[in-house]
Amino acid sequence: MKLLKSSLLGTAAGFASVVGAHAADLPVKKAVPIEYVRVCSAYGAGFFYIPGTDTCIRLSGRARLDIGYQPTDSRSGSGNGDTTGYIGLARINVDARTQTAYGTLRAFTRIQFASRTGGTGGLRSGTQERIGSAFAATGQDQAGRAQQFVNTDKAFIQFAGLTAGRASSFFDFYAHDFEFAGATLNSDVQSTNLLAYSAKFGEGFSATVSLEDPTFRRNTVYSQTFGATGVTGAPSPVLVGLGATNTFQNFDVSQRNRMPDFVGVLRYDAAWGSAQISAAVKEINVQNPVGSTFGIASVPGLGGTAVTGHPSSEYGWAVQGGVKINTPFIAPGDTLYLQGAYGEGSTLYTGYSSYNGSYTSIASTINGAAFDPFMSDATLNPLTGKIETSTSFTVVGSFLHYWSPEWRSAVFGSYGELSFARGARAANAAAFQTNGATTQFTGTPGTVSFDVSPVLRDTYQIVAGASLIWSPVKDLDIGVEGFYTKVGVQNGRVVDRTQSSGTVNAANIASGAVRTVTADDTYQVRMRVQRDF
Repeated sequence: MKLLKSSLLGTAAGFASVVGAHAADLPVKKAVPIEYVRVCSAYGAGFFYIPGTDTCIRLSGRARLDIGYQPTDSRSGSGNGDTTGYIGLARINVDARTQTAYGTLRAFTRIQFASRTGGTGGLRSGTQERIGSAFAATGQDQAGRAQQFVNTDKAFIQFAGLTAGRASSFFDFYAHDFEFAGATLNSDVQSTNLLAYSAKFGEGFSATVSLEDPTFRRNTVYSQTFGATGVTGAPSPVLVGLGATNTFQNFDVSQRNRMPDFVGVLRYDAAWGSAQISAAVKEINVQNPVGSTFGIASVPGLGGTAVTGHPSSEYGWAVQGGVKINTPFIAPGDTLYLQGAYGEGSTLYTGYSSYNGSYTSIASTINGAAFDPFMSDATLNPLTGKIETSTSFTVVGSFLHYWSPEWRSAVFGSYGELSFARGARAANAAAFQTNGATTQFTGTPGTVSFDVSPVLRDTYQIVAGASLIWSPVKDLDIGVEGFYTKVGVQNGRVVDRTQSSGTVNAANIASGAVRTVTADDTYQVRMRVQRDF
């Protein structure tokens, strides 16, 4: 028995020694080191290193609710009966930066999503729908009153002075910085596609040359949208033959992208604030004839010779100057903006537009307006075949004041005018007076109905407003804004479409059946709750 025990113990010991020897030969599996997220302090608060790279990234965003009210005198027409509107907005920002031998390489993206409801009196955006960012609803109660909004607001790369992608136009300066609704008249395209180079000269001076997508700064070449058979797009007539019957040919006035807008900027930044001078040049073009020719008989005073050849392109331009003044001697954070712009064929550069819709010949800022202002960049003269640019100018001022670190207010106001080329209105009316088609003109030059027609009338706009915002904690704003806007004709009177009935003639105007006005006005009140993070 003792011999058996000794044999078993010896065998076990030998086996253990062999196993131990082989185990010692096997590699030891080490734990993978944990890659902790490291704070990146090179570019300010909120940045951290992307694990495994030398790129710093910051994630941020916004959540917002707006509720707006604007009265209306009209209960007819799509959206005109709405007096309230709502918008819920979400924003996601991603900012990635890497230090290189050429400086910082930056990529920035911003995506926005929103749900808007309400017609012309609420927060529904004609501009965003026309530019393809907002998708309108259908249905008896929703059509024209509800939008789902998706927008690539920013997507650009910055490197060694170069900016490429979708970004704010370099032409812009004040750009509604202190406003909720963005109602004042000033240059502010939400974003555009661009390729720009900026150079710094020291002492606070810098300059930028930018090639920008013309689509987002292009307003219409005015058209009657003549209703001839086979005509598509946005046609406008041009006289191509004279005789017993004046012969007209429709031309497509929907513009095409053939060259970028050229923008140049000179800027100065200092401790007291900043100043900027901007200039822009853009092409205005029309397309080939569309549809068949048509005749209009007995046009008084038409005269002249028939137009031959394709209408030549014209070039719009704009200049803008602005100054931003920091006023900490009033209160820390107080800031004053002053800005003015003038241009020809460039209403979206001067900012003479509607705060709730651009990119169309007629864009009212008023819910159920007595008349709608015309805001085209140019007209195609039907008697000369030439593109004739409109002129516009705007001035704006805005002041932000902090009553305390938690309470602040802004006051703002603007004035602007738009004038069409001399003779453009009469020429368009002459080309449409007897053809029997539905037109926007009523009457011929020299008649009462022509004198009170709002079509292609020179107009002005006035905007004034203020806000009060409470920030109980950092990055939370709870506020209210109210503003007043007035749109009027620079001379004469126009038909009040909300208070008139019957034929527009001297007798009905005298009896009061047809009423006329020189201006129309409204106000809007908007509440906002916003959290940035």
